[in-house]
Amino acid sequence: MNRTFNGPAIYLDRSDINTDEIIPARYLTEVTKDALKPYLLEDLTLDGFDPQGEALQQAAVIVTRKNFGCGSSREHAPWALEVNGIYTVIAEGYARIFRQNMFNCGMLAIELPAADIEQLFVLQQQGTVTIEVDLAKQILTAKGAGQEQVFEFPLSRFDNALVEAGGWVEFADARY
Repeated sequence: MNRTFNGPAIYLDRSDINTDEIIPARYLTEVTKDALKPYLLEDLTLDGFDPQGEALQQAAVIVTRKNFGCGSSREHAPWALEVNGIYTVIAEGYARIFRQNMFNCGMLAIELPAADIEQLFVLQQQGTVTIEVDLAKQILTAKGAGQEQVFEFPLSRFDNALVEAGGWVEFADARY
């Protein structure tokens, strides 16, 4: 599976975005991940955000506030991100189960302190931001408006191994 953790960022300036806003529960009866694709963030109400807009269609990274993925525990939320080519979410914090589901799917849930998240939001005010992640060095670089900001992020060896393997199933298949 070809995954990139880099690319244009979309900013969701709110805390407590829940799994029902990431993928509405009415779509959980779909039988494939691909069937979830058009419904990503469909019920998210946020000033200036259009779930059918070009910004989301082009996004490879989400930058948001704290407690992303709260609410019902379901793998469908990371799956909806995954089928839309979004493999990286950067936030001040996550709901525990959502965070682990991201890593289990081989995706990155990067946690940064509130001050770093605020710096990312300030950079975004000047235009489009592209994020580059160096998994080995555990740093991310945000580039926009002729500026570049570098942030370190913590990642456990196990979470790193899940991401490198492509998720829990691939990790387990390679070792057991």
